[in-house]
Amino acid sequence: MIFQTEKDIIYLNGAFGSFLQGNDEIEKCFLVQVNLKSDGKKRVYCIMKNEELRFDRSCHVLYSRECEKEIRKKIALHYPEDVREEVWTKVQLKYVEFLSEWRTDLGGKKNFHNGKGGTYDCIAIMTYYVVCKDVTSFREIEEIEENLVLPVFRKLKFVDCNKPFWKKLMYKAFCSAKSKCDKWHDYEMNVAPYEKDNPIYYEFTACPAAEFAKQFGLTEIMPALCNVDYTSMELIGAKLVRKGTCVDGDRCDYTICGDKDEFCKLHPEYKDEKGFRRNK
Repeated sequence: MIFQTEKDIIYLNGAFGSFLQGNDEIEKCFLVQVNLKSDGKKRVYCIMKNEELRFDRSCHVLYSRECEKEIRKKIALHYPEDVREEVWTKVQLKYVEFLSEWRTDLGGKKNFHNGKGGTYDCIAIMTYYVVCKDVTSFREIEEIEENLVLPVFRKLKFVDCNKPFWKKLMYKAFCSAKSKCDKWHDYEMNVAPYEKDNPIYYEFTACPAAEFAKQFGLTEIMPALCNVDYTSMELIGAKLVRKGTCVDGDRCDYTICGDKDEFCKLHPEYKDEKGFRRNK
C-alpha cells in the first residue's frame, strides 16, 4: 500500500499499524520499517520481515529462503531498485492472504512436502505470478521452480536408471515417499508393484498445489510447475512418461524408465496447448 504523504498515516502501533486516510481505515499491515522515498512525490511503504508476517504457523509454513531469493531475482529483472522492496512486500501480503483462505491440514513443518520446492513454495511462486503477472512470463515461473528442484538431481549425475540397481533403489524411494504421503493425506500416492522388466509406475490422485491453483483460478500457470518432473528425471538417466495431471484430470501419472528403454520410443513426448509436457 502506497501513501503520498506522511500525513496519511494516523498511527503506528509497534510492529502492527493501521493505515487510515481521512476517517477510513484502508489497510492493515505489520510494520517493521517505514521509509520515505522521493521520486517527485513522497511515498510511504512498509518493509516487512518474514517473522512479522501473521499467519497460523501451527499449520502453515513460510516459503523457503531459496524460494524468496529466486522470486526477488525475478523482481529485480522487472522493477527499478527503489520499488523492489515495495513489490516484494505485495508478494508477502498476498501470500498471507492466500493462506488465510487455504486448508489447514497439511502438517506444517512436520510434513516433508512443505520444504524447499514443495507445496508452500509453489504457493509462493503462484503468488509472485499474481502480483507480477503484467511483467513476468511462463518461462520465468519454470525457471524459479527448476532452480529450487533441480540442484539435488544435478548432484545425482552418477545415477543411471538404465541399470537394475538404480532402478530398484528408485522404486524403494517412491515406496518410502508413499508412506509419508499416507501419514498426511496431502498427495494421495499409489505405487504399483515392482516389475523387473517393466517401467516403474506410481500416481498421485490428489495434489495440494493443483488444488490451490483450482481454488484461486491459477491453473494456467501449473504447467510451469509440473514440467520440472521431466527435467529432473533426465538428469538421472531416466525418462518420465505422463498422460495427465491432477490439474486437468483425476490423477498425475508417473511411468519411469531408463532413458535407453524402448518404452520411451513407444510414447513420444509433446507439449499440449496448455504448455504441459506429455506423452502419447
